[in-house]
Amino acid sequence: MTLLSTILEHNDQFVSEHQYEKFSTTKFPNKRVVILTCMDTRLTELLPSAMNFKNGDAKIVKSAGALVAHPFGSIMRSLLIAVYELQADEVYIVGHYDCGMSSINTESIIDKMVARGIDRDLFKTLAYSGVDLKGWLHGFKDVTASVKQSVDAVRNHPLMDTTVPVHGLVIDPETGKLDVIEDGYSKTTVKND
Repeated sequence: MTLLSTILEHNDQFVSEHQYEKFSTTKFPNKRVVILTCMDTRLTELLPSAMNFKNGDAKIVKSAGALVAHPFGSIMRSLLIAVYELQADEVYIVGHYDCGMSSINTESIIDKMVARGIDRDLFKTLAYSGVDLKGWLHGFKDVTASVKQSVDAVRNHPLMDTTVPVHGLVIDPETGKLDVIEDGYSKTTVKND
């Protein structure tokens, strides 16, 4: 039995027994926040629990390292949609200690791509086309500095509402302890209504 067939078998039971009912909510976050965090498996249930969020309380966007790598990429688009269309009034960038992005070796990733069948000549074509693959795959050395950089990218984005607090935190993936790196309340513009 494949993993997919196991998932689908469980899903049939999940739906037929109405187990989904306990997760019922709207598309709008109850606590009016959007979180950008890492895709690390240790954070799947730990992060919402550590922040006292349950299903429906927050929009959660995930990327490797909780990075905003491009000002007009899909991560930033998701954050802007959450603010302007889905009623999020605050943004939380939450990195974590012991993040795999802090030890990324781009040469090793490229070697693994080649081992899985990607033609090594493709990397020359990408470089010739102006794609900085090593820069694109690169991680960071310090999670605190990385969180600050992502907070700055969101806070200073030309399309971001300056009254929206953008917070930066780092979570311990072992204990769930949150360390505040940037308190967004101190850096927002006051709304004049």
